[in-house]
Amino acid sequence: MAKGYRLSAATGIHKGDREYQQDQVALLSHPRVSGCVLGVVADGMGGRSGGRKASDQVMMTARQLFERYSPDHDDAASLLKQIVQEAHLVIKLTAISAEQEPHSTIAGFLINPGGDCHWVHAGDSRIYHYHGSNLVKRTLDHSYVQTLVDKGEITEEEANVHPQSNILMGCLGAEDDPPADVHFIPQLRPGDVLMACSDGIWHYFSPTEIGSVLSSLSPRESSEFLIEKARSRGRGGGDNLSLVIVKLDPLEG
Repeated sequence: MAKGYRLSAATGIHKGDREYQQDQVALLSHPRVSGCVLGVVADGMGGRSGGRKASDQVMMTARQLFERYSPDHDDAASLLKQIVQEAHLVIKLTAISAEQEPHSTIAGFLINPGGDCHWVHAGDSRIYHYHGSNLVKRTLDHSYVQTLVDKGEITEEEANVHPQSNILMGCLGAEDDPPADVHFIPQLRPGDVLMACSDGIWHYFSPTEIGSVLSSLSPRESSEFLIEKARSRGRGGGDNLSLVIVKLDPLEG
């Protein structure tokens, strides 16, 4: 573990105003290597139980492959892409035996003991990387409205309230192979925060708001605050909510 920080972390999950919980979230510590963690959020879609089956498969696949991962010998980006690909295939197989159409997003980040970090995403679950309250980078959704933003046809703000904002251009379990966009952070620093979350969370906040919450509160307090605030802003029409936050607290001394 690179010196100069310690990790603090939390996950949060809430059904929101939906009848069923189709989101899943996990924060996994490596079984053999301290300082190696994997955070994953999956937002399941498709029928009553279809979405939950899909997000469950993402978590199961992530757990199994992460347990076999060796930070010394294995490539983290390849592992993350493998999680996406294998979960996608398993979800497609379960779809054959089910009447629903199970699909899922994924947003996952892996922190190695040396302090480097890799992430992957497919769909509209997001990962945010902040330093203090400043946004360093976030994922770009695989969604119809994001393609409009990319073309300059609508703004980020307009995308958030667009009637087709829920249409995905890529996810796990669909006909086409999912996108698996990876990103590499060579060295995390004290003061960095990573958050993966489903659209039930990010839909209700500006990046600036998220930054000020994550920088001023602990991961546990941040997750409780963001869920509570998203619930009230959803005004009874809120989606499932899930998030995982890892903060690199500077060491005292």
